[in-house]
Amino acid sequence: MAQLRDVTDPAYLEGVGEWPMDEVRARRDEANEVETGLSYLRRIVQGRLDIVVAEQHRRQTGGPPGDVAALIDQLPSILSEHVRAPGLGRLPALMGPGHLDPAVEAKLHEILPAARLSALPDLGDTELGQCADGLNDLERSVSSRRKAIFDVVDRLQAEIVRRYRTGEATVDSLLS
Repeated sequence: MAQLRDVTDPAYLEGVGEWPMDEVRARRDEANEVETGLSYLRRIVQGRLDIVVAEQHRRQTGGPPGDVAALIDQLPSILSEHVRAPGLGRLPALMGPGHLDPAVEAKLHEILPAARLSALPDLGDTELGQCADGLNDLERSVSSRRKAIFDVVDRLQAEIVRRYRTGEATVDSLLS
């Protein structure tokens, strides 16, 4: 299984024009799997950020402190705000989360572990702001990594298309 650092290393695509078609497809699939894992983690980061922002908003508007039950009741509306990112998007090729980058998971846990979400009302404004800032930074970092992987996938896909256009590959070769 390829790791994020492997897929985004320029050496990952060296000589792509000379690889067998199976290798091009295998690397494209690897890159897609890594991206799917990052996408899953990005959504977890965004979900936690949405919850933190909802707590900040509650404080700014003078709402009463919530409890865990109130937070759970609000989750559908909190989490549905940023379900779709701007742009055309891509349909997932995998339904599972794919490979989860342990460094991103560790950073997320360092910023705001899941177990601490229910204690957000107990955090001070400064600490809550630090959580929001850390989650924002992590989300941007993960999004940047995903873009780098999309570039790799696009290059591999372009090589596949080039081979079909030039006749180096045929649909018949898929059936044999």
